[in-house]
Amino acid sequence: MLAIIDKTGLAQLPNMEIVHRQVMRTPYGEPSGALTFGRFKGQEVMFLARHTASQATPPHRVNYRANLWALHEQGAKRVISIAMAGGIRADISPGTIILPDQLIDYTYGREFTFFDERDDPPRHIDFSVPYTPSLRQQILDAAQRVKMACLNGGVYAAVQGPRLETIAEVNRMERDGADMVGMTGMPEAALARELELNYAAIVVVVNHAAGRGSSSKGISLEKISIVSQHAMAQVNSMLENVVEHDGEYGNGN
Repeated sequence: MLAIIDKTGLAQLPNMEIVHRQVMRTPYGEPSGALTFGRFKGQEVMFLARHTASQATPPHRVNYRANLWALHEQGAKRVISIAMAGGIRADISPGTIILPDQLIDYTYGREFTFFDERDDPPRHIDFSVPYTPSLRQQILDAAQRVKMACLNGGVYAAVQGPRLETIAEVNRMERDGADMVGMTGMPEAALARELELNYAAIVVVVNHAAGRGSSSKGISLEKISIVSQHAMAQVNSMLENVVEHDGEYGNGN
């Protein structure tokens, strides 16, 4: 089954039939919210919002382990994550939609692994390629079918938050090779790999990062909201196509 994680439930397919919602308990606590199960053109899909409508959990306090564990327990095999970011690279402006192919993790203090019990032997996952190429290609194919511009590839910098970054910090990330900066990409991607889930991210650039473009003297949070709402309409169109054609990729449910 395909699962979609997004910020507050914005990634909902308008023509999807809601089958049921389920509250989960996991060995790692409660997920961010109830899982929503739906059916769209014969394909099953599962949704989970990182934040509820009434409470926006700071990115460093999202229970990423419970979220991924719950999706895995309910039969998810593939996870598409919707994330917001600031554009670092000069050609990445607000409204750009990107499928990153690499990441740099600047987060700290988060519960970042399922394998942290002292009695368990250490387990090392290969994280050379953090996003599943086949799932990325499936999303790119959908973007092409709906004629939506989607940038293929880029380095996502995952930062701690909840504050935005200083200009000096963004300069450092650029020197490190980062193209965009966001707060929710890790440890989500690594946890998905530990559970052997196929995982890819669709990143919506909602602002220039600090010191760039329109954010050269500061970042407008009001403009971020406007760009996010507009871009999510495009993302939802792409997601509908991903779900509609999911069975054609030999995935089944």
